[in-house]
Amino acid sequence: MIAVTRKIIHVDMDAFFASVEQRDDPSLRGRPVAVGHAAARGVVAAASYEARRFGVRSALPSVTALRRCPDLTFVPPRFEVYRDVSRQIHEVFARYTDLIQPLSLDEAYLDVTANKRGIETAWLTAKEIRAAILQETGLTASAGISYNKFLAKLASDHRKPNGQFAVIPEMGASWVETLPVSRFHG
Repeated sequence: MIAVTRKIIHVDMDAFFASVEQRDDPSLRGRPVAVGHAAARGVVAAASYEARRFGVRSALPSVTALRRCPDLTFVPPRFEVYRDVSRQIHEVFARYTDLIQPLSLDEAYLDVTANKRGIETAWLTAKEIRAAILQETGLTASAGISYNKFLAKLASDHRKPNGQFAVIPEMGASWVETLPVSRFHG
């Protein structure tokens, strides 16, 4: 009997809250955006890639964020909108597999070993999922593909934004050895 290698995809939306805001307000596109409140005690909930270039990240105090990026535009969070978009994304996932492990509004693990569409490779499945998300939400996602969740998560981070990367069994350990310790979560 031939052992079946699991096919796990980690899908992670790119700068999710900030990307939703940029999608919904064209004047924010291409500009550094932070979702959160600019008040003295405010905190950045999410940052666009344009803001990240200045070192603006989630959980950063708003005062520090503005110091790093004086042109930063703060947008108040719209969690109901983010939940609605998340539901759309999860509807896409459900067309490919019932084995979905949501991690947050904007990321999940999908076991596509026996996917509903009969797609032979996890690579093509991830590509199709990302294309469907883009078409249906106007937002980009990154995907990591591997034979376990840990490596799939590392792989999705490896090609952000709007990319995908696969870690196959033959390269697993040797690929992990090349990564800096800062890439490991936990």
